[in-house]
Amino acid sequence: MPTDYMYLMKCSKGGNFTQGQLSPFGNIELSPAAGVLNYGQGLFEGIKATRNEDGHLLLFRPEQNAMRMKIGAERMCMPSPSVDQFVDAVKQIVLANRRWVPPFGKGSLYVRPMLLGSGPILGVAPSPEYTFLVYASPVGNYFKEGSAPLNLYVEDEYDRASRGGVGGVKTISNYAPVFKSLQKAKNRGFSDVIYLDSVKKRYIEEASACNIFTVKGNMISTPPLNGTILPGITRRSIIEIARDYGYQVEERPVSVEELMDADEVFCTGTAVVVASVGSITYQDKRVEFGPKAVCAELGSTLVGIQKGVIEDKKDWVVQID
Repeated sequence: MPTDYMYLMKCSKGGNFTQGQLSPFGNIELSPAAGVLNYGQGLFEGIKATRNEDGHLLLFRPEQNAMRMKIGAERMCMPSPSVDQFVDAVKQIVLANRRWVPPFGKGSLYVRPMLLGSGPILGVAPSPEYTFLVYASPVGNYFKEGSAPLNLYVEDEYDRASRGGVGGVKTISNYAPVFKSLQKAKNRGFSDVIYLDSVKKRYIEEASACNIFTVKGNMISTPPLNGTILPGITRRSIIEIARDYGYQVEERPVSVEELMDADEVFCTGTAVVVASVGSITYQDKRVEFGPKAVCAELGSTLVGIQKGVIEDKKDWVVQID
């Protein structure tokens, strides 16, 4: 859904981003030879702005998104805005579109910062010009199931990422390749797909747009950040919250056999927040999971902090008005 304003800032190859500006939301002009169109030289981030009970506008750890974009930009041979520039642009776009931020408890304004190789380049090389663009749209639940547990399918044919590739950065080129598996799974009634490692096809990595956690007793496990998995900000936050509650948390390879034998499984991400998993199907074997106590405890704490209902002792939340 289009909102009122977007934010634009440009720089040349080898230069630095300077002052950007708001402009009415609308189409942008790109050369047919733009690097982002021909070679996929682009990154994006996702941040949610919400209201607290008093109606104030809140952001959750936006500086982490800024730093993740800088890391991705280095991998993709792109200049990037500074952390301060990034956060300031996000604040500006939320304030300019504040009438689109839903009331407390009714959804959020999803903010999409993008870094694009916008200059023309026919040869296989970095773009000569770059555009940092931020737009926003009000959103509700990511999955059509709403808050109902997800039904996931383990994909053992197609890979999402491989060692030495770009699976660990939020490049636009990571997303279209999952469409095939995701469409196939959704046609069979599944919510999303879990991908396996590209070498042994035995260890879980992540879903199409979220990280995966398993629970066994007091142990919470999630695949390690080895370059093929996106370092999710919600993932990082849930790990900290879980350790605060006394859970043992391990970042280690998790086999598909362990996944199917878990007490609970849940997903995390900016869009999904914390979503419980009701069932997983792998090679025609379906496992259903019972009570989702750990997921509910961690998820309610995170959402409470994000919405200003629970005291933010970690300085994660930024009030911008």
